[in-house]
Amino acid sequence: MFALTVKNMRRSRHRVPLAIDDVEDAFVLPRPLRRAVRFLVSLGSGRINIPNHTGTVSAFVLLAATGLYGMSVGGHTQAVAEATTSAAGFAIEDVKVSGNDETSEIEILQLLGLDGTTSLVALNADAARQKIANLPWVQNVEVRKVYPRTVEVKLKERKAYAIWQHGSELSLIQKDGSVIAPLRDNKFAKLPLFVGRDAETAAASIDDLFAKWPDVRSHVKAFVRVAGRRWDLYLDNGVIIKLPEDNIDGALARLTKLDKDESLLQRDIAAVDLRLDDRTAIELTPDATTRRQAAVDARNKALKKAGQDT
Repeated sequence: MFALTVKNMRRSRHRVPLAIDDVEDAFVLPRPLRRAVRFLVSLGSGRINIPNHTGTVSAFVLLAATGLYGMSVGGHTQAVAEATTSAAGFAIEDVKVSGNDETSEIEILQLLGLDGTTSLVALNADAARQKIANLPWVQNVEVRKVYPRTVEVKLKERKAYAIWQHGSELSLIQKDGSVIAPLRDNKFAKLPLFVGRDAETAAASIDDLFAKWPDVRSHVKAFVRVAGRRWDLYLDNGVIIKLPEDNIDGALARLTKLDKDESLLQRDIAAVDLRLDDRTAIELTPDATTRRQAAVDARNKALKKAGQDT
């Protein structure tokens, strides 16, 4: 078999024609290999001139390729790139943080991973943004590289609306009820306190419920959720106001009128029960109950004596 069929044996007058037997014994290279063979023959015969320093350049290219491959396999590409760009004048020297009232700058710097030689070119701004976004107070964050040596971090923080007590734990919550972070100090002591299961999610309704009763709300020390259906108000003087599940406006109107007409909330009482529309129940304090019982006994004694005298 021929590797390649020989056609048109009469291409040149100067070629010596081959006999049929010679053609059968000849070996012709496949077409893809012919150019490579011709190049090697020309190179060996000196007909191709190789530029000076080609060998040196080739060696450097080979070494560089080997080094890059080794860095890639060993996971050192980032470190080498960072060291190179840092040495070229892109080392981070300034970090500008804004919008952080509750978030510590130290926490931000730690998450950026700066060590004094970190390169601005090598810094992954998106990865840094995702890390900072996981901090408790951070609602939104933008991380921007300002060449040649500055990083800008702009925060938008969550706003604490109230304190939520669940069991023995105290947490700061937003108005929508989402938990921000555990309460650690007295900085937020003036915020309203919500107590009980589902109190954190129901807290958003308080502004609307008390929109017409700011005087009552100003004296509320804690909003206690009862059975996930209604509120008990713990006032700053110790009195408990038991609100109904529905028609809270009507109940607060009654309370306001009683306090205006009878100075109810200034009296020695423990609780005011407004859960029923047609009546208001007043619970006295233990001392007031004792005094009232003594007064009743004295009155009954006086009436009895008056009856005996007659």
